[in-house]
Amino acid sequence: MHIVIEGQDATGKDTQAELLAKYLEEKGVDVVHYAESGTGSDDPFVSEIAKLNYGTKQDIDHRTRVMLYLINRYEQWRKIAEPVLKRGGTVITTRNWFSTLIYEGYGAGVSRSLIIKLHKTIMPDHYFHPDKIVIMTLSDKERAKRLGTQVDKVGKSRKNEVWKSQKDDFQQRLNHAYLKITEEYNVPTLDASGNINEVFEKLKNLFEL
Repeated sequence: MHIVIEGQDATGKDTQAELLAKYLEEKGVDVVHYAESGTGSDDPFVSEIAKLNYGTKQDIDHRTRVMLYLINRYEQWRKIAEPVLKRGGTVITTRNWFSTLIYEGYGAGVSRSLIIKLHKTIMPDHYFHPDKIVIMTLSDKERAKRLGTQVDKVGKSRKNEVWKSQKDDFQQRLNHAYLKITEEYNVPTLDASGNINEVFEKLKNLFEL
């Protein structure tokens, strides 16, 4: 089974994915979770690309960034997801190709048809049809509040990361884009407000787990 948890920054995607993975493990399910961005990856190749994409000094063309994200997406799918799915296990990914379509396409202005064409060329067909998917949502006020408290593994604030440091008009474009994606691809949403356990209960109910 392939499960995708999508949503804008600070909606708690990784936290909920980790809780879900632990919940399924306790039920005896063969499960793995990873972030498609490559942040936190133990793979040196994937990790280096993630550093390029999320560093605070940005002189990378957005079309180049699309390809870098796609490289990490494909490499992790090939190395992690496919082996687990082939043996009948469950894969939980934080984000999927919608993130690139939204951030680089709707947000940064890269041709959306180019992004779609590249992904359709590189990623296998079954990647685009997860068994369960949700887009987590949050109000602008609550999202900004959570962003202010986020830190990385070494205790450094994450507010200066390339996407999180963008101005309000950019964030509004992202909000609009996520709404378009939910309608165009018929993806359910989940209100991420509330405490972690409350959101997790809503997630389990949505996924019928």
